[in-house]
Amino acid sequence: MSSSTLLIAFQEYLHINKALEPNTIKSYLSDLRQFQTHFKKQDILKLKTMDIFTFLSQFENKRTLNRKLSSINAFYDFCHKLEFTNTNINIPMAKVPKSLPKYLSFDEIQTGLKLIDRSKLLGLRDYALILFLYASGCRVSEAILAKREDLNITNPNDAWLKVRFAKGQKERMVPLAAIAVQAIENYLNAASIQSEYLWLNYRGEALSRISAYKTVKSYLNVSPHVLRHSFASSLILGGADLRVVQELLGHSSLETTQIYTHIQQENLAQTINSYHPLA
Repeated sequence: MSSSTLLIAFQEYLHINKALEPNTIKSYLSDLRQFQTHFKKQDILKLKTMDIFTFLSQFENKRTLNRKLSSINAFYDFCHKLEFTNTNINIPMAKVPKSLPKYLSFDEIQTGLKLIDRSKLLGLRDYALILFLYASGCRVSEAILAKREDLNITNPNDAWLKVRFAKGQKERMVPLAAIAVQAIENYLNAASIQSEYLWLNYRGEALSRISAYKTVKSYLNVSPHVLRHSFASSLILGGADLRVVQELLGHSSLETTQIYTHIQQENLAQTINSYHPLA
């Protein structure tokens, strides 16, 4: 089987078996095409581990190296499972120093929200969208695919969001704060265009990922993903159980959620340094 045919088969595997998002699959294939180009006409199934190390040696940034390596390992694991090769190459990741995720305090988010002109429909939408992202912890890809039917609002204090488009197609239910529910209802009541989707652009079409990014960036000067970090960080600093935060974020592994415990530890250290007489 040719390298190109293998990549097509791998793409179908990621889409159907792994149910990965299109952007994630695109990143995998981009890395593997670069890998394939490096070895030109060589059969990539016959490469040795040292050959792969030669390719990886060109990447000095460890995060970039690990991303390439993740794609390569996943590809060879796929080829081994389907018996395209008898060798299962699995190279350990490089150790990368853990960095705290960037997040905003509620006061910082409120400062940005005050900049929004809510006398206009798009202002109502922008205000509601930012509160929605901060209240739900949704990925931006989940937010833009949210539909009106995904909201279950008994009253402002009993409102839930069904997140159906999470990574791996896992459903999860997330409660929404009353202030976010009120903002969403104000936006929907003012919107004249009816659509199954919750977030719309000025033409009444489903909001794009780029538009959602630009909206958050224009008021808060951060990406929508920082609001997801802010959601998780607020819960951890408030004393929430780590496994509950894991469920709300839709993380498949607790290890992914544990990065937020560093924020808790940093906050405890700052508290002692600020208030303890021996600090």
